[in-house]
Amino acid sequence: MAAHGWFYWALLSAMFAALTAIFAKIGLQGVNPDYATLVRTFIIMVVLSAFVYFTGKWSDPFALGQKNWLFLSLSGLATGASWVCYFRALQIGEASKVSPVDKFSVVLVALFAVLFLNERPSLREWLGIGLVTAGVVVLSFRR
Repeated sequence: MAAHGWFYWALLSAMFAALTAIFAKIGLQGVNPDYATLVRTFIIMVVLSAFVYFTGKWSDPFALGQKNWLFLSLSGLATGASWVCYFRALQIGEASKVSPVDKFSVVLVALFAVLFLNERPSLREWLGIGLVTAGVVVLSFRR
């Protein structure tokens, strides 16, 4: 069971990501999407800072190595860019269409993991990745 603990966390992540789309779509009404992203980011910082502090996970950020700083910074920049693009798409598109296309990141993660992390998904995993790709292609067709 512990070996599959990641799966339950991933399911919770999916559930919260789904709620994010719904709450954001409602909250974006009459609000600039970039400003909404800033507000959302501020709330995340406050909540996550409190969580890290009260769970005793806080440590000296200067103890991180240069490689950690570089890649965590790049990850933060990519996250910010993703959020800006996502909120803009969500403001002008339907959540039921925007969010599944956003999940094309699943396919890109698999490809990047093969290229940069030397991961080797199984045939079953490639099938699932292919189905996600097919879903995005179907959503891209105009009615």
